[in-house]
Parts: sequence; structure tokens; C-alpha cells
Amino acid sequence: MMGFKFKSSGYVFAVAVYWLLMISVAKVTDPAEVSALLAVKGNLVDPMHHLDNWNKGDPCTSNWTGVICVHKSNVDKFWHVQEIQLLNMNLSGRLAPELGQFPHLKILDFMWNNLTGSIPKEIGNISSLVLLLLNGNRLTGSLPVELGYLTNLDRFQIDQNEISGTIPISFSNLENIKHIHFNNNSLTGQIPAELSNLSTLMHFQLDNNHFNGEIPSSYGNISELMKLSLRNCSLQGVLPDLSRIPNLSYIDLSKNRLTGSIPSNKLSNSMTTIDLSDNLLNGSIPESLSNLPFLQKLSLENNHLTGSISAHLWQNKSFNATSKLLLDFRNNSLSTVIGDLNPPVNASLRLHGNPICRNSSIQNKDQFCDREFEDFIRSISNNSTECPMQSCPIDNYFEYVPRSPTPCFCASPLRIDYRLKSPSFSYFPPYEDQFEVYVTSSLDLDFYQLKIDSITWERGPRLRMSLKLFPKVGTERSGIFSTSDVLRIRGTFTTWVFPGSHLFGPYELLDFTLVGPYAHLNAETPRKGIRRGVLITIVAVAVVCAILVSSILTVVIKKGQERYKHTLSRKALRGYGKVYKGKLWDNRTVAIKRAEEGSLQGEKEFLTEIEILSRLHHRNLVSLVGYCDEEQEQMLVYEFMPRGTLSDWLKAKSGESLSFRMRLQVALDSAKGILYLHTEANPPIFHRDIKSSNILLDSKFVAKVADFGLSRLAPSLDDNGAGPNYVSTLVRGTPGYLDPEYLLTHKLTDKSDVYSLGVVLLEILTGMRPISHGKNIVREVKIAHQEGIMFSIIDNKMGSYPSEWVEKFVSLALRCCNDKPEKRPSMSDVVHELEHILEKIPEMGVDFSEPESSSFVKTSSSFNSSSIVPGSDINSGGDSIFLPR
Repeated sequence: MMGFKFKSSGYVFAVAVYWLLMISVAKVTDPAEVSALLAVKGNLVDPMHHLDNWNKGDPCTSNWTGVICVHKSNVDKFWHVQEIQLLNMNLSGRLAPELGQFPHLKILDFMWNNLTGSIPKEIGNISSLVLLLLNGNRLTGSLPVELGYLTNLDRFQIDQNEISGTIPISFSNLENIKHIHFNNNSLTGQIPAELSNLSTLMHFQLDNNHFNGEIPSSYGNISELMKLSLRNCSLQGVLPDLSRIPNLSYIDLSKNRLTGSIPSNKLSNSMTTIDLSDNLLNGSIPESLSNLPFLQKLSLENNHLTGSISAHLWQNKSFNATSKLLLDFRNNSLSTVIGDLNPPVNASLRLHGNPICRNSSIQNKDQFCDREFEDFIRSISNNSTECPMQSCPIDNYFEYVPRSPTPCFCASPLRIDYRLKSPSFSYFPPYEDQFEVYVTSSLDLDFYQLKIDSITWERGPRLRMSLKLFPKVGTERSGIFSTSDVLRIRGTFTTWVFPGSHLFGPYELLDFTLVGPYAHLNAETPRKGIRRGVLITIVAVAVVCAILVSSILTVVIKKGQERYKHTLSRKALRGYGKVYKGKLWDNRTVAIKRAEEGSLQGEKEFLTEIEILSRLHHRNLVSLVGYCDEEQEQMLVYEFMPRGTLSDWLKAKSGESLSFRMRLQVALDSAKGILYLHTEANPPIFHRDIKSSNILLDSKFVAKVADFGLSRLAPSLDDNGAGPNYVSTLVRGTPGYLDPEYLLTHKLTDKSDVYSLGVVLLEILTGMRPISHGKNIVREVKIAHQEGIMFSIIDNKMGSYPSEWVEKFVSLALRCCNDKPEKRPSMSDVVHELEHILEKIPEMGVDFSEPESSSFVKTSSSFNSSSIVPGSDINSGGDSIFLPR
């Protein structure tokens, strides 16, 4: 068999060709910087090693796209690289250490590519760096301590990666930092208390990581902080007192394990959003929360709060036409309301799951106990116009300017797709006017020249916008921007020169569309005084390269057509064969799934697995390392999971079995992985094949969900967040785990995955197979539970267990397996309940570095005996080992 290679992008060859077309033979003015940049580009996009050609090029005089240079001084003519902006270019490979050789670099932007490997510590040498933007890649490894030397850094974004390890204490030296976005990674350890020394920090976002310990109380001293978001970070301890922060407007500490009461001191008057849901908080709701004039959202659901609800929460707020207030108190122990239960229509109050809903003496409670969740997100409606249905020039994309001082003025707008990355509010209309002033003043435009065409809240939360910019009335070419204005506006968006707004937060330019009268500008890039001779050389080289590229593409296309015909001529693949253990060139151990003719999974599933796993990054999902699709071979290469499948452990194939506590932890890990698919993936994903053999265990018995070949993307919602909650599809999956409602209706929902996980939970408890000898596990457990003989079918291989919490575990599993989807818990509820049960089980002193652990039960000896942990070289398939050539 031919040796395989990994592909992380279908555009690698095209990008390499693109860079070849940008080469000239201009004089190299700063060899160190040019050499560094060539190394960077070679490392990122060049699979064919054309560095000899690139050595002839100077990025500052060859106008390499995304590389911006400035004069060293007003005296000499030397250029220096000041900005590298290669966002959203489908780049793959690793960041090169040579990046540290750019002493004048201010912006380093590789957002939304497919970069892998670790962040080079050499970046810490760039003392001039202001923006470090690496979010939306697949970077791994730990955060280099050296990045704490970047004392001029203003914005630090590494979110949406796979960074692990702790946050270095050296980051407390980032004395000018305003924005830290480390969310959606795999960071661990404690959040450093020393970061409270960052006196300029305004946005601090660490959502969806795996920290432990408490939120440092010293964070209440970060004087400039406006947004603190630590959602789903496994944090414990009490809430810090944040009342001393004068401009704090957004707090999200939800989905942690925080305890104690809510501090009673009054928060900042700027507060718009407080989300403390899904914790273990107790005590009452402080009266001080009633005195926040701009509050939009107060989420306290799924806690242990007691006492009363004060009507001052809505009575002390002045509502106007655009005001909204969401008060979500579901699933607590709140018993009464002080004052009249009559909030205005602008306020959404949710009380389901509280004793107050059973109190017959309280009027109007039913509408707040049973009402469907009010849609809190609305798109801005298009401005209507009373202009007659007359002709705006269709060929140039003209349309009426909605707020033009000259009635029915036609113009051709610039179209911009724009996203607020971390706004400090939850509801946009009250801030619409302020935002329009912010944008138009930054672009030196009049107020009427901006139209917000649509808005959409995305997960994060982030606010996506479609903007239109219209030319001024009475311009020389009526209704069309001049070329200089277009380039000026585009330059303002693309070079991050908008003034900082800590209310709206950092932004992302997603698209700057040039159509109609502006289409000819798509190919233009600003030139920095290139000499005519250099320009001629560029054209000549480009022509030669174009001829060469044309020839290469002809060969590639012909070869691709032949391969396609060959593929059609052979049988379609219908599944996978064996799984092999292999090693990569860097000695990393991997698992390799190799397809065979006549197996059960086909080409579509192969591509689905690649497409989905390439953009999912979570501690409890198996990572895709690479894939092979050539020479009649199809392989998927994953991180190696040495402890094998949950199914094997439940069968006790190794002679060892998991204790009840370890089984609980495996269940929780699995639920967290599925919860990420349902709520954090964008768009959300329905797995469709949750089963114990698709739950794998790493060396420390951390469970990870695998096998996404049958997965489906959740349906898209409209701008108002409305739409179907299911996907109509053929029934696929594994008998015994399939949602009966899905079998009947062919409607796949997130509750279908909940049902399948419920079956896995029953397997974990009983050791039974889902279907065996005509018996169905769900039916058998239901009967045993109803007849009070549940403990007679508990798996005796897991040793001793506390009966009270096993009973709660059984109850949760059976609710997941309810025939009616609407009666099943959400995956968020499953995670919350499993966490609660796990907290009540005493620690077993597990240390995976030791050969013995009381979390194992030896199946061949007495009921409670501990034993030697078996070896970790579990192979899920054949004995062959693939080694790199």
C-alpha cells in the first residue's frame, strides 16, 4: 500500500499558486524580515517547497496580500513589515518561530484558518505587538510564558482552538491589555489571581474551558472591567463581590459549580446582563438587583434559591418602546412574590419549577409558570418607504436610501458583513442609535448613510450584522462612491483602525462585498510607489507563472477526472474495516480506521466525519488528526484512546471493571461532549449514533464521544430564532439505542441523542446489552424499577455503591428513555443532574499514575476488592501498526 498523507485543506495547492503570482524580483530591503516572512509562508502554505522563488521577493514592494509595510523613518526608504493579516484564507500548517523576527510588527492576524501545532514562544519577542489574533484555528499545546512580555498588547484572542495547560502568571505583565478572549479551549488549572493586576482589562472571556478552583476574590478590583464571562469552566467556590467595578455591564458565570449566596452589594448602574444559571447557589435574591436601570437579562435558573421574588425587579425599571427585561428563575425553591405579580409586557418572567407555581393564593402565576419561552432576539425590520415603484438602475444594484435628506434618492451601497465579537449587552435595539453614531463617525459619514440591514445573535454570544453604506447625496457621480472613498472605507475596516468601543467590543469583518459599480475594485490593492521597472517585472513573472499554472492545472484536472471515473467504476464503499494502531513521524500514537470494500459505511459518511470533526474541539470529543483519500484508500486518523471503549469495560474483557464513581464520571464526560454538540457547535449537531462502543476512554479514563459518520447538522433558524427543531431523515443508527419517536416519524432531534444516552446510562448501571435474547434493556429496567427490585439487576462487577444515588441515576436514565421526547430532559439538564450526583459520591482517591486504585473492581475475586490497573495498550482492531515512511 502507498504511504498516506494528511490533508487539512482542499485549497492548499491553490493558495500556494496564489502566492507564486504575487512574486517580483524587487530589491530586498531588509533581509532579516523578508527571510522570516518567507519562512512563515513556506511553513503555512507551501507543500511543494518553492522557497527558492520566494527568496526573490520583497513583501513590501511586491504587495503581498495581507502584508502591510511602513517606512522605517522619514529619511530613508526602507520598509518594515508592520501588519500580517491573513485571516480566513484557509491556510494550514504551523506558525513559524521566525515570526519573532519582526521587531516592528503591530498586528498579527491569522483568524479563522486551519492552523495546527503550538503557538511559537518567539512571538513574545515582538515587543511592538498590539493585536495578537489567532482565534478560530486548531492550535494545540500550552500558552508560552514568553507572551507575557508583550507589554504593548491591546487585544489577545486565541478562542476556538485546542489550547491546553494553565494560564501563565506572566500574563499579569500585560499592562496595556484590554481584551482577553481565551474561550472554547481546553485550559486547565486555576485562574491566576495575579490577573487582577491588569488595570486596563475591559473584556475577560474564558468560557468553555476546564479550570478548577475558585474565581479569585481579587477580580473585584479590576477597575476597568466591563465584561466578565466564565461560563462552563468547572469553577467552584463562592461568587466574588464585583460591586466595586464602576462600569461593569455583563456577567456570565453560568454552568459552573458555584455555591453560597449572591452578594447583596449593589452592582454598577451600567449592568445589562447577569447570568448565574446552572450553579449550586442558595439563599435569596438580593434586593440590590432591583436597582439596575439598564438591566436586560437576569438568569438565575437551575439553582437552589429560596425565599421571595420582589416586584421591584420590574417596578423600579423605566420601560420605553425598545426596552426588554428577561427574568428567568426556573427550577429553584422560590415560594412567593412581594408585591403584585403584574410585570409589563416588556418583561419576560419565567417561574416554572418553583413552589410559587403551586401556591393557589398568588394571582396571575399561571401565565409565568406555563408560558413558552419568549423570543428575546428579533431582527431589525427593513425601513419602509413611500417612494413610488420607479426605476432605480438595476444593473448597478441601486436602491432607495432609507433616511436620505432628499426623498427617494437612489444609490448603490457598499455591502458589509460584520460581527460584534463580544458585545456588553443581550438586546440590541436600545443601543442601535449609539451604534450607528459609532460607525458613521468612525468612517466620517453622515448618519443617514448607514443602514443596518439585519442582525442575528450567534452563539458566544456574538452579534452578526449586515450593513449597507450609501454615498452622500449630491456627490459628483450621484449615487456612487468614488474609488478613493471605497478604498478609504475598506481600509478602515480591514486595518483595525476603528476607535475602541468597550460597549460594542471587538469586531470581525466577515465580508466586504464589491458588486455593481464597485466590482472592478475587487482586484485592486493599494500600491506603495512601485517603480515602473518593478511593475513590468511583476507582470512578466505573473504571465510566466500563469502559463505554468495553467499547464499544471490541466494535468491536475485531467488526473482528477480519471480518478473520478475510476472511483465510479468500482463498488461504493459501505463502511469501515479494521482499526489499527499507528505512529506518526513525531512518535505520536494514533488510531487509523481503514475502509474496506463491501463494508457497511459509505463515501458520504467518510466525508461527513471529516467535515464535522474538523471544526469540533472539545475535551470530550475524539479529535480527528488527519485523513487519507487516495490510491483507492480511505482512512481516518484519530487521537489514540488507549483504554478502549466503554462497551469493552462494561463487559470486563480485561478482567477489571469500573467502580460506580468512575462510571458516573464516564457518563458525565459523555453528556458534556454531546451537550457541546447541541449547544456550542455552530451550527448545532445531532450525533445520531450514541452507544457504548462509540464512547472511548483515554489513558486517564476521560470519556470522549466518537464516530460522527451518521451525524446531521441541526436545522437553520431564521433571524427571529424560529424554525423546526428536527431534521427529517432516513432512520440510521444502532438497534436498541434508537429513539422510538424517530423510528416512527423520521424526525431527528436533540432529544433523540438524549434517548440514546439514556440507554448507555442503563448499560453503565446494569452491564446488560441494549438488546439481548429478545429482551430490551429499557423495558427490563422499567419493570424492575416499578416492581421495586431494581437493585437485583445492578451490575455486581462495579463493587459497592450508595443506593440513594444509584436510585437517582436510574431515575435520570429512565427519564432520558421516555417514549415522548417532550418528557425527556435536555442534555443540559442531564449534565447538571450527573454533576450533582457525582458531587455527593465520596472521592475514591483515584490517581492514575499509581498501579492500584479503589476505582477498579477485579471481576474474578471478591465483591469489593481493588486490583492492579491493566496495561493501556488496548487495540480496537487488528494487530498491524502503520509507521510513517
